[in-house]
Amino acid sequence: MPDAPAVRLSPLRRFLSAPATRRFLRNRGAVIGLVLAVVLVLAAVLAPWLAPYPPDAQDLRSRLRPPSPEHWFGTDEFGRDVLSRVLFGARISLLTGLVPVATGLVIGTAIGLLAGFYRGWLDDVLMRAMDVLLAFPSLLLALAVVGTLGPGLVNAVIAVAIVSVPGYARLARSVVIAAREEEYVHAARALGAKDPRLLLRHVLPATVGPLTVQATLGIGFAILSMAGLSFLGLGVQPPTADWGEMLSRGRRFLPGSPWLLLYPGAAISLTVLAFNLLGDGLRDAFDPRD
Repeated sequence: MPDAPAVRLSPLRRFLSAPATRRFLRNRGAVIGLVLAVVLVLAAVLAPWLAPYPPDAQDLRSRLRPPSPEHWFGTDEFGRDVLSRVLFGARISLLTGLVPVATGLVIGTAIGLLAGFYRGWLDDVLMRAMDVLLAFPSLLLALAVVGTLGPGLVNAVIAVAIVSVPGYARLARSVVIAAREEEYVHAARALGAKDPRLLLRHVLPATVGPLTVQATLGIGFAILSMAGLSFLGLGVQPPTADWGEMLSRGRRFLPGSPWLLLYPGAAISLTVLAFNLLGDGLRDAFDPRD
């Protein structure tokens, strides 16, 4: 009997298959990153039940208390429980990490698809616009956007999303340029498939793996950028609990109250580390050379 035709797996299904899963699980750093990310997400979701006190509850008689059985992470200058604020800050930090990444991913992928598929003058115009954005350091560009729009959570999210667009656009373009020359794309075109169908059904799936890795790594960058903007007073505004804003206010009480910087700083570091490790593991799992 003739051999059965080989089934072409999409990048997503390749990751879900047993070999890709084994590659991911063999990567100890990736597993640690996944566990940390899950713990952080659960802490953010369950913050109203895990926090021992309301995040904005003030008790001036207990201001600047060091860590104790009553306040595990100590209290700030208003007597607010630092542990509660760190837990509620996880909600803001994860949200402001996911939203700009998702926004930049959608816009950047659309730009990369059009530029890589049609090439020509459209490719030149779109990629030169991306080059202009890439010409500025990311944080400096974000500061310029927030400075133009004004401080605030929404404007900071917009700024970080704008900064992330060029990376996704250029990555999607490079994958699309290779995918559009594949035989299955030419076969679909020969059978009468129109450009929208070719883009969505045959070309776009090839970008899933690389863009998933880039987006996972981008979450850590977005969280760090949002914390930096909040630290400078341009992101989340008080009294909302946010790790960057907590660092900004806590630095005024050094060296007498180091816990005000230690715990939100550790939360930012662990979150960025978790998503970087997870992104590295996904990159290895999607690697077609294995």
